[in-house]
Amino acid sequence: MKPLLNEIKSCTICKDNLPLGPNPVLTVHPNAKIVIVGQAPGIKVHQTGIPWNDASGKELRRWLQIGESLFYDEKQIAIIPMGFCYPGKGKSGDLPPRPECALHWHKPLFDLLSNVELILLIGQYAQNYYLKDSKKTLTENVKNYQNFLPRYFVLPHPSPRNRIWMKKNFWFEEEVIPVLREKISTILKK
Repeated sequence: MKPLLNEIKSCTICKDNLPLGPNPVLTVHPNAKIVIVGQAPGIKVHQTGIPWNDASGKELRRWLQIGESLFYDEKQIAIIPMGFCYPGKGKSGDLPPRPECALHWHKPLFDLLSNVELILLIGQYAQNYYLKDSKKTLTENVKNYQNFLPRYFVLPHPSPRNRIWMKKNFWFEEEVIPVLREKISTILKK
């Protein structure tokens, strides 16, 4: 695992497309039971090198009902974004994750993760990549999350920018979050 992580940390595949240069941010350990597949690091995560070290991460930890020490225990939870580096700013938020990371690095990483019991697919980029047969919207995927179990649990992105989505889809907090918390708790107690 270490040689692969070293190779990823020194990756420059898309350096010419990154406004702040490469700084791959991920955490992986071969014993991880849960994998979080999100979008790409934001500017704060890029600067600190700590995944989900922002408002989105705080909300995600609330959804999972776990603290920072467990969230960042790489022997329990691997964090593998679709894009490992900050992609830059767009008109209405950060740009989409660079596609090179998932295409080049996800399979070799997942090949080394033999204890994974659940993969959280956070946001449309992760869902579009991993749920190849799904032609549904993010809302439809999340509403029908049980169709993707036991391997995947689909979620919207916990960004503050998604507050409108959360208000329009109140069922998410009432129906989906309790099931998510139970699954996470069950896996992490083993």
